[in-house]
Amino acid sequence: MPRLAFDAEQLHLTLDDGQTLAQHVLWLQDHDPARRHANGQRLDSVLDLDWDAAISEAALEEGDVLRVTLSNAREIRYGVDELAALSTGFPDERSSAHKTLWQGSEFSVVRVEWADVIAGGEALRKSLACVRDSGVVCLRGVPVEPGKVLEVIDQFGYVRETNYGKLFDVRTEVSPSNLAFSNLGLGAHTDNPYRDPAPSIQLLHCLSNEVEGGQTLLVDGFAAAERLRELAPESFALLTRTRVPFRFHDADHADLRSWVPFIETDHKGNIRQVRYNNRSIASLPLPLEAQRAFYRAYHDWARVIGQPEQATRLRLAPGDCLLFDNSRVMHARTAFVAGGNRHLQGAYADLDSLYSTLNLLENAR
Repeated sequence: MPRLAFDAEQLHLTLDDGQTLAQHVLWLQDHDPARRHANGQRLDSVLDLDWDAAISEAALEEGDVLRVTLSNAREIRYGVDELAALSTGFPDERSSAHKTLWQGSEFSVVRVEWADVIAGGEALRKSLACVRDSGVVCLRGVPVEPGKVLEVIDQFGYVRETNYGKLFDVRTEVSPSNLAFSNLGLGAHTDNPYRDPAPSIQLLHCLSNEVEGGQTLLVDGFAAAERLRELAPESFALLTRTRVPFRFHDADHADLRSWVPFIETDHKGNIRQVRYNNRSIASLPLPLEAQRAFYRAYHDWARVIGQPEQATRLRLAPGDCLLFDNSRVMHARTAFVAGGNRHLQGAYADLDSLYSTLNLLENAR
């Protein structure tokens, strides 16, 4: 039997499993189930709370219902299970506290057949859960046809169109506006840090890969940030509080600018987003006295990201589509010999729609 205790301002309900729910009288007013629409949205605002109201009585009634009577004669009723669910809330899906962190030397990208994904059900859920939990999944057997990457996005959300269009081609160009469109090797990076907010999902669909080299590398940026926190805590702290300028300027087509930190944390210190793109960092108008410390932290961050054991390696084959969390997973590639045919099509989407689709699939299980 749950145990109940209260005073004028707060209520404590200890459940049979030992969990104690403790809430303030203002919280109890704000979460009153009777003051919600059938769609779950609140009918009252914080301005409607009675700041003078006190708890005058609280009791457990038949059917595990908690009745709270306030000094203004208002009665609020909660089911015990309902109160427990409201008190717990839902996890921050973007926080490192709810992720499976990995080092490349110990990690293999999960592969799921495209034919199973489009059939719906478990394969789609598994694919999206991989992106949520470990940050990446590889879909195999996506038809080797231009534009198919957009159909992948249709399975879970919406295309994030940018100045590159709804999709973009990654292949060698004579005078590329972006080094991604060359045959040079690219270090581990997140895409579009010069955009705020940056697209939080990236897809790369392999249409051909007949070159020598051109291997794909992936780094768990959350694991790298935790490694930095362990090895150089002062550098980690500095990079969470220092905003850095990024810029992409392509003649008359785009001039994108942002001021964002390399590492973002929540109020508990859990990591929520990482950025790193040495090609796109802009000029740094730092005070002289801050420059050495910043460059030490920046160097420490780059060094951890570049450690060979941080990266997992794979070679994309035609029909492979890599789907990954661009706010977490950094990608890179080795240089390849010009003259062969290597063609990827990329596109962007966002995590909110992926999480929404995944939540609906898991709610239905």
